[in-house]
Amino acid sequence: MAMNDCIRPVKAGIGAVVALALLIIGSPEALAACGATTCFVVIGSQQQVPQKGLLTANLSYNYTPYHVQEGTNGIIPHANQERKRLTLDNHQEIRSILQTYTLDLNYGLTERFGLEVTVPYVRTRHRHLDELGEANAGAGNPLLFTDNGIGDIRLTAKYNLLPTLRSMLVMGVGVSLPTGDYNARDQFGGLMEPTVQAGRGATGLIGSVYQTYEVIPHRLNQFSFASYRHTFRNSDGYQFGDEYLLNLGVNLVTVPWLVLTSQFNYRYLTHDSMDASLRQSLPPVPPGGDPITIDPNITNRAVPNTGSTYLAYTLGFLINLGETTEFYSYAQIPIARDFNNNLVQGVSYVVGITRFFQVSK
Repeated sequence: MAMNDCIRPVKAGIGAVVALALLIIGSPEALAACGATTCFVVIGSQQQVPQKGLLTANLSYNYTPYHVQEGTNGIIPHANQERKRLTLDNHQEIRSILQTYTLDLNYGLTERFGLEVTVPYVRTRHRHLDELGEANAGAGNPLLFTDNGIGDIRLTAKYNLLPTLRSMLVMGVGVSLPTGDYNARDQFGGLMEPTVQAGRGATGLIGSVYQTYEVIPHRLNQFSFASYRHTFRNSDGYQFGDEYLLNLGVNLVTVPWLVLTSQFNYRYLTHDSMDASLRQSLPPVPPGGDPITIDPNITNRAVPNTGSTYLAYTLGFLINLGETTEFYSYAQIPIARDFNNNLVQGVSYVVGITRFFQVSK
């Protein structure tokens, strides 16, 4: 524990320095999708296959708040992957703030084939009441969890099936590597739930399709992006649910240096599952007692508060700062959302900068 406490600030400092340096050194048309599940706005230069020898470097910042949805109480189970216990009605969520700094490098090996590396740096601030029905005469213990570090790195190979003057169809196959911290602990020394960790602790596979068509050449184009992610079960017996993304939108070039973007973003997450026994925390258990055991058998169980449906509308703009640099900003506004009594995603913001480097001819 002491060693982790020493290493974590060092990781945070390194990540911050890297992010600042990239901003200081800082295409024509930008349109990518962020690596984190909370950030799936299409920003496009990262989804395309760059010309041969061209490196596209994209650095973005995503701010995503979470809160208790009106009409829900935020009371959820505790998924204890360390002791393999799923305890119903054990937590009451209050609020979370997720900040993600993402470095995305996209390189064209040929005119139709490219490779992409996505590196997220995650900062988390989370509050909830812990041990409902157990601590403080059943009122629970206030818990504040903060953490930061590198998340799961993603590698993607992409191929342009339709390289014409007005259209593009890019197929992508990627892998998410378990590079993010999966062992962060709370202020009481307990292992935090998997969904709050910076990494998933297991490898994932991703398939994607990106399509764009110029309705009015050099003036108006439509785009769509769809992806699917499957993450394998990790060594703790926890498996994150599959993710389905669908994005539709248009880009309008108002003047050569300003592009306006309007898009709809849809995400569907299936339930997570874990190997665990099943217990019940509410109503209050006797002082010093344990929650009621419903099923002592450790078996694969769905985690009921996970999984979600989310539909949002995003407005944004892109400013061309020269031949090799672009700046963009987006606001994602929720339209419909169902997070199974868990915290719901609020209005999210994305800002970033894209630079193009001709590495070879």
